[in-house]
Amino acid sequence: MSSHGEDALRRLQSIMARLRAPDGCPWDREQTLDSIKGNLIEESYELVEAIEEGRRDKIREELGDVLLQVVFQSRICEEDGSFDLDAVAETLCEKLVRRHPHVFGDDTAEDSREVLRNWETIKRDEGGQGPRSLFEGLPAHLPALMKAHQVQRRAARVGFDWPEAAEVLDKVQEEIAELREALAASAVVPEKVREELGDLLFSMVNLCRRLDAEAEDVLRLSTAKFMRRFRALEQKLHRAGRTPDECTLEELDRVWDEVKNEE
Repeated sequence: MSSHGEDALRRLQSIMARLRAPDGCPWDREQTLDSIKGNLIEESYELVEAIEEGRRDKIREELGDVLLQVVFQSRICEEDGSFDLDAVAETLCEKLVRRHPHVFGDDTAEDSREVLRNWETIKRDEGGQGPRSLFEGLPAHLPALMKAHQVQRRAARVGFDWPEAAEVLDKVQEEIAELREALAASAVVPEKVREELGDLLFSMVNLCRRLDAEAEDVLRLSTAKFMRRFRALEQKLHRAGRTPDECTLEELDRVWDEVKNEE
């Protein structure tokens, strides 16, 4: 990092300290770890959106907003004597060095898969309490699709995985058949249907992972595409003096197809 970068980070810390001072900003002074935790999630999603749009200027701004949350939370902890931002950075430095022995030590890693397997092994050993669950440490509040992806990825790191994506696709087809069976039962059991829906979603997430795609990402992109097309449909109808709720399903389908063909 350049001296200019170090100066900017120190200035950022000084600004935050000033905002939190007794004569600083009333709003900033009132905040707690709990009150601003949602901001980190919101800013992270805004960063993801900027990355997907490919706008470097926006990415720079959103990275700053995420950094603000780190500095803010660290300042609150510094004030109660827990730790400061330097301690956060030092802890991260130590972790990165410790978990990359193939770079900073004498170990070797042939490929990224081996790196990830070693990472999980080192992470488990750090607990110092004997064998730990593979899924220990997964945040309880991760979005469901993201959590399913992380669970499957961790299982894959220890070899519990389908050899080929085609086999995962077969599993998806199997889950669809089981869902059809649950829906075709003489007495449909809602709990069974929900269970089969969950199994199908879990398999779809696994297929995404096996094809090197994040289920959260592909679903977000598909949702954005649907919204874009529906807005175009609304605009077409508006020019004709109509609204979607005034149209039949057949009319909506026709306009929808027009929108798709015009893309």
